[in-house]
Amino acid sequence: MVLPEEKAYELGRFGGAKYRHLQNCHRVLLTTLRTSGKLSEYLHGIDAACEETFSRLVKQYAEREGVTEQMEAADMMKWVGLMNNIHSRAEEAIMREYVYEED
Repeated sequence: MVLPEEKAYELGRFGGAKYRHLQNCHRVLLTTLRTSGKLSEYLHGIDAACEETFSRLVKQYAEREGVTEQMEAADMMKWVGLMNNIHSRAEEAIMREYVYEED
């Protein structure tokens, strides 16, 4: 059996996480995507959508919570703590919604 040629994409954190999730929980879907030659494109699409959504969520959370550039200049440690919290919550939402969703 010869697998079709696929365009190679470099995967980011979300595409890699989705791949590992498919390996562990959805082997049939992984095999179907791999044998159809669409695995790389699928993972790249997931990764791109997740990165875009992650950026949007971080911006929205920061605006909603009043985390500004002025805060960064005035109290760097507080800003870093708040931004780390925002990044963690946004990543958790992305992982739950896009990576670990039922395919």
